[in-house]
Amino acid sequence: MTPGTPEEGRSGREIPKGKAASRSGVGSRVPSASEFAENLGHPFQNLDLLELALTHPSITHDMGAGTPHNQRLEFLGDAVLQLVLTLELYEKFPDLGEGPLTQARAEMVNRRTLALQSRAMNVGEFLRMSRSEETTGGRDRSSALADAFEAVVGAIFLDGGLPAARRFVLQRFREAFGQLDALPSFHNPKGDLQELLQAESAEPPVYQLIAVSGPDHDRNFECAVSYRGEELGRGAGKTKKAAESEAARVALERLKARQAEGPAGQ
Repeated sequence: MTPGTPEEGRSGREIPKGKAASRSGVGSRVPSASEFAENLGHPFQNLDLLELALTHPSITHDMGAGTPHNQRLEFLGDAVLQLVLTLELYEKFPDLGEGPLTQARAEMVNRRTLALQSRAMNVGEFLRMSRSEETTGGRDRSSALADAFEAVVGAIFLDGGLPAARRFVLQRFREAFGQLDALPSFHNPKGDLQELLQAESAEPPVYQLIAVSGPDHDRNFECAVSYRGEELGRGAGKTKKAAESEAARVALERLKARQAEGPAGQ
């Protein structure tokens, strides 16, 4: 496929335009693909590709079975994402075998991680979807957000080629995993805590930096994590990220202890 060529145009289908002005189901405005593009760091030549990436398959329920949606771009984006991260891991860790590299890649591209990437970019508010999908919480559904992230990667690849897709992917994943000087931890306390809390509500936990101490070359950070106004745990570490992870680990232990005790401590 040639970058810059609308994917669906080859099949004779026209990518729907001008549909983002009203949000399905509630009549309020959905921000346009161009507004979303401003936060991507990639200057799209063909915004139709990005709009297609932000079109959930449920749109066919309202607009007909032939309406294009993002599943094909998701398929493409998954392959591009795997390639970019596989190459990065392969080059950064020349002494590691297939097993550890496969585990690290799986940790980076699992559905929860991709959904978190989408939430960080507020992808949900830009999605076009059916009325029923929206009213049942589709804008914050992890599966929809993970699929949309992959579709966006696919759209960037078609629009700007592999170099553009690689820049986008590495920028996003470096924010989550750092510069990949070490393999990602297979234990993700922050992700585990959010998953546990989301069983109760879509409201995310809130992390707060409490204190920073020590000289510039040997800083110590203390962070707290709260949920619905209740502090669940505190943690310390040499980086803010490490302190947040420790706070999440403490919170997980407390919540699991509560669950084990049962109602009213029984």
